[in-house]
Amino acid sequence: MPNQTASPDAPSPEFLRVFRAHMDATGSMAFDRFMNLALYHPDVGYYHSGQARVGYGNGTDFFTASTSGPLFGELVSAACRTLLGDERLTDYTFVEIGAEPGGSVLTGVPHDFGLTRTIRVGEPIELSGKCVVFSNELFDAQPFQSFVFRAGVWREIGVQLHDGRLREVELETTVRPSLSLLPLTAPDRYRLDLPLASVALAGKIAAQPWNGLFVAFDYGKSWRELVEAAPAGTARAYHRHTQSNDLLARPGDQDLTCHVCWDWLVDTLRQRNFAEPHLESQEAFLIRHASEFMAATATAEAAYFSQRKLGLLQLLHHLGQKFQVLWALRG
Repeated sequence: MPNQTASPDAPSPEFLRVFRAHMDATGSMAFDRFMNLALYHPDVGYYHSGQARVGYGNGTDFFTASTSGPLFGELVSAACRTLLGDERLTDYTFVEIGAEPGGSVLTGVPHDFGLTRTIRVGEPIELSGKCVVFSNELFDAQPFQSFVFRAGVWREIGVQLHDGRLREVELETTVRPSLSLLPLTAPDRYRLDLPLASVALAGKIAAQPWNGLFVAFDYGKSWRELVEAAPAGTARAYHRHTQSNDLLARPGDQDLTCHVCWDWLVDTLRQRNFAEPHLESQEAFLIRHASEFMAATATAEAAYFSQRKLGLLQLLHHLGQKFQVLWALRG
């Protein structure tokens, strides 16, 4: 008999052990519970693995604005200075939530903030006083519920262990409160990925006793776009800089994500007494609020095409429309 090797996409024995400990009597669980294990379980979760995830090096899975190095932090700092107006930055603590291991957006960046803090995955969120609360691709990585409209009804998507493999299933019964959020009807097989954990996280952040500036770089859609213009849903996986629709492959070793619903996050901030939140493309946000810094950078390096100029073009044009920035002030 020829030797048989496990598929590189197959779940590890360690992940299967964790899955079995949490599945129901049918060997299944809702997708958001599977995603919570695959990303955040302390033993087998992707965000607890300690591996390098962001960048261009071997073994990384994706790149973000922070891949441009200190330039992104300099732009963020300059924009915060503009948005806070006459406020003294020395009175503020800059708090980055969801920072990558070993660094933060302000690493190596001169700034005027009184203090800086990083809150990493799994650490408690405790905020008070005057703060700038910043995140980059934090909310899109929160677990989401998934539903499909079939034969006139919404059915929740789950994950089932069958013959040692994971497969997608439609759960037989569900009483999730989120069902009340779904539209009454939709085209057959229309899929909706509901990023409700991102809303809960925003509510947790906004409920803390702090005043100042909320700034979130991420990607998302309006509720109308989600229910009318995304028939296959927005969920996807990233592994070694390749986007995939196979959300069940190599759990714990690939990133899972879906678009946030900006309308829900805006409403959450409003309910917590933030002044009218603003949503802008990343390009528009940086041009409007960090223009003086960008002009100075372009002038200082006008004679040659530097890495900083290349990074600036990437942040404005390559990533500038893909990502949006939600910001709001309180107090």
